[in-house]
Amino acid sequence: MRRPDRPRHTVKTMPHTWTETSSQSAELRAWPHNSLSPEGFSAMILSFFLFASIPLYGLLGTVLLWGLLPFMLAATAALYYALRRNAKDRDILEVLTITQDSTRLTRTNPKGDLQEWQCNSYWVEPKMHPTGGPVPNYVTLKGGGREVEVGAFLSEDERKALYGELHDMLRRIARP
Repeated sequence: MRRPDRPRHTVKTMPHTWTETSSQSAELRAWPHNSLSPEGFSAMILSFFLFASIPLYGLLGTVLLWGLLPFMLAATAALYYALRRNAKDRDILEVLTITQDSTRLTRTNPKGDLQEWQCNSYWVEPKMHPTGGPVPNYVTLKGGGREVEVGAFLSEDERKALYGELHDMLRRIARP
């Protein structure tokens, strides 16, 4: 299954984008912030390996080098695994499509499974929960007998900004 593409930008203030396809519809794409680029990942692994090997230079030609080398390589491999695992766990994409007739939220999880929610746009109500959620200023959409989270992976300031944008966009499109 091919994953939806994330927009690629060199400078990003928010890890989400709005696309207005017409005055009657808009689409939000949100994903977790990724501060480590592929180049940064390579530089991090190489730097760690080089700096971790500096103490071993004095042991060249001794038996002690062979006793310490596996631990340095294991630490490098553990860092590589941890960074790769973290990148995979952040492979989330939420797509919110708002039209006059319906609002649809589709979340693609790291394992590729989809979660979907749909409701008549007129009845959708964005809510912000300053406390009581899994994160501060938890943003949800309520409608169709369900309440679903939006952008729980965003930072607190990003969720506040997203709530305002959601509220304005729903008011403008669903209730003209």
